[in-house]
Amino acid sequence: MARTWFITGTSRGFGREWAEAALDRGDRVAATARDVSSLDDLAAKYGDRVLPLALDVTDRAAGLAALERAYEHFGRLDVVVNNAGYGQFGMIEEISEQEARAQFETNVFGALWITQGALPYLRDSGGGNIIQVSSIGGISAFANIGIYNASKWALEGFSQALAQEVAAFGIKVTLVEPGGYDTDWGGSSASHATALPVYQAVRAQAAEARKGRTSNPGDPAATRSAILKIVDADNPPLRVFFGTAPIGIATADYESRLAEWRAWQPVSVEAQGANG
Repeated sequence: MARTWFITGTSRGFGREWAEAALDRGDRVAATARDVSSLDDLAAKYGDRVLPLALDVTDRAAGLAALERAYEHFGRLDVVVNNAGYGQFGMIEEISEQEARAQFETNVFGALWITQGALPYLRDSGGGNIIQVSSIGGISAFANIGIYNASKWALEGFSQALAQEVAAFGIKVTLVEPGGYDTDWGGSSASHATALPVYQAVRAQAAEARKGRTSNPGDPAATRSAILKIVDADNPPLRVFFGTAPIGIATADYESRLAEWRAWQPVSVEAQGANG
């Protein structure tokens, strides 16, 4: 049976790739973008199997209305993909209040509103998949993108809890955690804080480290078959890396955490008090 997808941020990047992957195999897609004209080519190629919708995910009411329209148009929802998001660059001290709030409004609250709004439709459809686009920066953290890391860590936290809450309804949650890909994530779609001169050396070091992490970027088109395998799986993962680099970053990071926690366990026990 053909599935019906609702995907945010389909103008380019992963959202576009996954929309085309679904449509190419005969599925139906409610495709959203801030500029709906960027979806004209999808509508021309795939006809009535694609429903283009203008949406700014930070507008909760608009998100709920888009979900309702998609459900009424197609009669069901099976796969919901929270892909809309962007990267905010800047040291923590450099990030303005407006930049911090805007990052969370899109990357956290945008995904939260769509997730909340989609759940009744997924239940009515007998279950389905929620795909949250996170990042290797959602389980680790790097200098000069700390507020981006914070937004993705928040997404990871509520999604892990969500997976436990909705499993009984046949709804499966997967956090996709890509490494570096040949997309525009760090280019025109990114936001950059006003730099403080005191961080010049730290910034240069962070840029060099990022080059190392992204020196062999993944091919966004290769994620098409990967995302289809996830939504077709009987038991999809809660978390899955996209790309070859993240497993090494995660392994080093988590081994370091475990070693530090164990080394400080005597202090942890001391902090328990007499009841320990």
